[in-house]
Amino acid sequence: MTSRLTPYLLIAPLLAFIAVFTYIPILTSANLSFREWDFLTDAKPWVGTENYRLVLSSSEFWNSVKVTAIFALISVPLRLVLAIAIASYLVREALPQRLLRGALFLPSVTSTVAIAVVFSWLFATDYGVINAALAWFGLPKVYWLQDPQLALWVIILVNTWKQLGYDIVIYIAGLQAISPDLYDAADVDGGKRFHVFRRVTVPLVMPTTYFLLVISVIEAFQVFTVVDVMTRGGPAGATDMVVNLLYRIGFTLFDIGQGSAIAVLLFVLLIALAVFKARVLGRKVHYEA
Repeated sequence: MTSRLTPYLLIAPLLAFIAVFTYIPILTSANLSFREWDFLTDAKPWVGTENYRLVLSSSEFWNSVKVTAIFALISVPLRLVLAIAIASYLVREALPQRLLRGALFLPSVTSTVAIAVVFSWLFATDYGVINAALAWFGLPKVYWLQDPQLALWVIILVNTWKQLGYDIVIYIAGLQAISPDLYDAADVDGGKRFHVFRRVTVPLVMPTTYFLLVISVIEAFQVFTVVDVMTRGGPAGATDMVVNLLYRIGFTLFDIGQGSAIAVLLFVLLIALAVFKARVLGRKVHYEA
């Protein structure tokens, strides 16, 4: 009897941890999305779907969805293309490649707040290093974080720089799993480097690409800290992501009902995207070499 219960007892702490910090908050947020609550009183009257109606009729919400979608559509492919290109060079086990791996992975384990503060200084209009370099070449100063046409690109650059190291390490692991015999066979057949990369490397790292695609899209729709530190959603809503809007409504305006409604809508959107990617791309991923 004890031996039959042992596996369940071993995983019980992990299940309890997941339940407390994942499933209970999800259910609590779903419950609060149908109520009115200002965080200061105990009363939480039931308002039905009123919070969802207010959110879905808000231009701020649809602007944040558009900005987040643009951010994801640009940053995710950029990260994946750069990561597989750099990983193809760093896959060799030599000292320079190992040092570069560590250097590129360092931003992934560095505080996001510290990175955002440093890049805020770099892109500052009056005292930033970037504008100082432009002035040295006789070029006018650029309002990197105050221009609605540029601010989102700066956010994409900073987020890509921070997350790229993680993608590279995962791609290196995928590339190292490819049998060298396949490359030897391609050399014997006279395959050129680009064609070998396109016909051998890319298909065999497709499971890694699919994994990174899923993770990167989720991360892109949850980006918050870089935006909050560098632009706070401005200028004129040009970098106002969904999570920044959720934070502003829920924890600045203390409208927990609408904030929870946005959280639930974001959760449903990510589930829908995951199912779409599994249906469209999942069938094209082969795990056998």
